[in-house]
Amino acid sequence: MNFILRSVPGAFVKGLNSFAVFILLFKNHCRFLPLGLACAGLMIGFPRARAGEFVLVEDGVAKTPLVVCEDAPPQTRKIADELAGFIEKISGVKPEVLEGRPEPLPESAVWVGYQPVLDELFPDLDFDFEHPEEILISTDGSHLVIAGRDRWDPDKIVTVGRRGNYVEGWQAEFGTVNAVYTFLRDQLEVRWLWPGETGLDILPMERIAFEPFEHRHHPQLRMRHGILRLSNPRDARGFAWGDWARFQRLFFDSLEEGATHHFSDWWDRFHESNPEYFALQPDGTRSGFPSPGRAKMCQSNPELWEQWFEGVETRLEEDPNRVFFPAGFNDSNISGFCICENCLAWDEMDASPRRLVWEGLSQEYVALSDREVRFANELARLLRERYPGKGYHVVTYAYGPTTPAPVKAVADENVVISYVRNVGDIDRSCPDETPVTEQIAGWAAAGTKMIYRPNLGGANANDLVHGQLPAVFFGKIMETFRFIADHRCIGVWIDTINEAWPTQGPFYYLMAHLAWDPYADGYAILDDYYRRGFGAAHEQVKAYWTFMEETRSARVEAGLSDSVGWRASGAEVYDEEFFRHAGRLLDEAEARLEGEPEIYRRRLAHVRAGLEFTRLRVDTYNQMERYRESREQDEEAADRVRANWAEMWRIGGEHMIYRHRLQNHRSGMHPEGEDMTFRDWKEPGDRRSGEIEQIP
Repeated sequence: MNFILRSVPGAFVKGLNSFAVFILLFKNHCRFLPLGLACAGLMIGFPRARAGEFVLVEDGVAKTPLVVCEDAPPQTRKIADELAGFIEKISGVKPEVLEGRPEPLPESAVWVGYQPVLDELFPDLDFDFEHPEEILISTDGSHLVIAGRDRWDPDKIVTVGRRGNYVEGWQAEFGTVNAVYTFLRDQLEVRWLWPGETGLDILPMERIAFEPFEHRHHPQLRMRHGILRLSNPRDARGFAWGDWARFQRLFFDSLEEGATHHFSDWWDRFHESNPEYFALQPDGTRSGFPSPGRAKMCQSNPELWEQWFEGVETRLEEDPNRVFFPAGFNDSNISGFCICENCLAWDEMDASPRRLVWEGLSQEYVALSDREVRFANELARLLRERYPGKGYHVVTYAYGPTTPAPVKAVADENVVISYVRNVGDIDRSCPDETPVTEQIAGWAAAGTKMIYRPNLGGANANDLVHGQLPAVFFGKIMETFRFIADHRCIGVWIDTINEAWPTQGPFYYLMAHLAWDPYADGYAILDDYYRRGFGAAHEQVKAYWTFMEETRSARVEAGLSDSVGWRASGAEVYDEEFFRHAGRLLDEAEARLEGEPEIYRRRLAHVRAGLEFTRLRVDTYNQMERYRESREQDEEAADRVRANWAEMWRIGGEHMIYRHRLQNHRSGMHPEGEDMTFRDWKEPGDRRSGEIEQIP
């Protein structure tokens, strides 16, 4: 397989055969704010001698063409056309798009993507993009270049998505595409606050010109597409919301999804032919406990390693751009681990204690992190030996009994650990209740590369999945992104946010920008969001979202943040006074928009729809309580619940709330449905599954 690195000169290509540079340090970066920007945080400035302005548009005329490199990959060609389209929206004129090296060379041009002529036009610029996904935007007053590190296989630019869908125009890296989106945001002042027409904000400009500047950036978090459920290109379902994710530089990252429960179908495939692949249980069987999809493996078995490697070969045939290969153990993370002599020999008895479960047995043992790392190292060795120089990586979990850092085992350079807890949580499965930050710091101190992969529902993430309420925590998420960036994280994958834009839109927007630069000024990003989105009402809208954050903090302090399902309504905090105050803030915002452009009122209506959705959800909770207390006799309450759900469904369709997930959230909050009646309702603290007793 021969990758093309169109953005990298030949001398560098010969030495580049690996994705080994993952950990990017920002401490030596210096940033600057170009004129007209309210926030940046992405700029690295290098002063240059003034050589006059580069004029793109003036007096209703496009002064320069856009030139895309010859034989550009599909996405680079598309982004050149998209850039021309945005320039037309901004200025009313559309520049010509040329391909290859024009003859004669124009006196002035915008060069989209690297091509050799740029070495002549920019003799002082370094086009050796040494960092993955690195971008460069620069003008010397005569020409402007927008380029980045692009890697693709010309013979295989179609990849297979997670659901068997085909994604065309796929590359290993999309530096130029993300450089153009950065240029649109930072130089052309385009904002896309949320998906759809009302979220796009463009400032008309009769003249577009730039003084000489140079901007370089390479994102540390190279896995970004998993932040929002519907923005994942390998899980594409036809949602237009992916356009927003593309613009925010989430969509076109360079690392595929992280660890998965990789062995979930192995019991069905191999338990008859190869029972030795599966974990030995205390009763002497390899039974697949606790269930076929959650069976654990005998990780010390070399035959298992070889079978896993056959899967790697198959994946590479389908997708030669892949560099991550999952090997995470199946779910039910404390159940059924192997007790064979070889697997037990990989454990460290000095590790912190953990409770593990087998059929009929619950017993205190030790954390299995050393075992998991040694297993991953064996697989990583196979990849290095059989695909030397390719930079292929094994990805597995720090999850349940493997969350603490290992005692002795050290992860190989081509092992990545996907850490599955929220930064703000405490690991209560260990006796000392270790803070998650200490565990992540322990892995980082051992030199381990990590993906931050929180399961939502803890203290830092309630209702982003389960409740679809305005549970925003701006300050906490800024701290979280800086923390993971400081601790060797190369990606983030959140399991999983099912979008609810009118209740959480600015939170998604902030996360997208922090994924591109975890060290950006989050409060400046939010202030820019409010000003661009709501004009004269920006202070009132900011106050509204600040109130939402304060209310969510009150839920955490009240101990309500870990609830899920119908109990996650937060009726104790989202009370009448909450709705009165929030409504007053939006009324004040609307009053400020008197005589302002209509677009601001439409955007405010989007926010107000989120407040109404919250009111309906809380009222539905209260009415269902009435319905249960009446032993399903209060038809007035039942009818009100039905009406509420009809209205929530309408709001979801008009204002981008993921309605499939909304349908699932009816559990316990609708009078129909066998699992929703008072007969199946569980009292607080009632665990129908019971506690597993320890058997001596």
